[in-house]
Amino acid sequence: MPAYLTTHGHYLWLILASFIAGVMNALAGGGSFVSFPAMLAVGVPPIQANATNTVAIWPGQLTSLAALREDLRRDAAWVVAVASVIGGIGGAIILLHTQQQTFLHVLPWMLLAASLLFGVSGRISRWLRSRSEHPHLEHKVPALYVLLCLLPVTFYIGYFGAGAGFLIMTVLALFGVEEMNQLNSLKVLGACVSNFSAVVTFIVRGAVVWHFCLVAMIFAGLGGWLGARYARRMNGNVLRALVVVIGCAVAGWFFYRNAV
Repeated sequence: MPAYLTTHGHYLWLILASFIAGVMNALAGGGSFVSFPAMLAVGVPPIQANATNTVAIWPGQLTSLAALREDLRRDAAWVVAVASVIGGIGGAIILLHTQQQTFLHVLPWMLLAASLLFGVSGRISRWLRSRSEHPHLEHKVPALYVLLCLLPVTFYIGYFGAGAGFLIMTVLALFGVEEMNQLNSLKVLGACVSNFSAVVTFIVRGAVVWHFCLVAMIFAGLGGWLGARYARRMNGNVLRALVVVIGCAVAGWFFYRNAV
């Protein structure tokens, strides 16, 4: 029995973590705070764990984009897509050229930053909604400035990505996109295309551990389906606080792990 548990326990843990991550992504976001450490816990090296986790969660982003495609603002969508392709590929390539130990030392700082950013995203979302309730005259998006401002965000998504979605919304809002549904759809477009560009790069470079990836993909999808059914019944502030606590706890664990 102990040998059986040793052999199969890593799959059971990955199944549970992927399911929880899918529920979190459907309810509030931040599922990578659970699924990525689970990849590490089952023995996948840090760089490959990040790549595998990115591939596993991407299909859920694609289905979200399909549901929101009618809200896309055409003059901004192509700018977001171009920035996402460039940034996503660039971030993925830099990740694959990062030493495993270097990535482990940078990781807790990225997790902590993502957690704190996720924590303040509620206030930014309220600001965006207030602008949406009193919209000004719609202006043409300044493509070059938006592209340059989005590149660091999409680069980060390709490199790691947790907590970056609302930064896309903030950049677009600062350049005149005010309608909330448009902002949300463009956010999903940016995350989806950035991660797809990273996914292709990871697959071509052979960085994906497929037997773990497929397990995570299936159960994250099931968790996302279940979470979506109950999303409207949950308190958004409580969910956001829970995600921040989980993210900070995981960051703290990696700080401790690097110190010992």
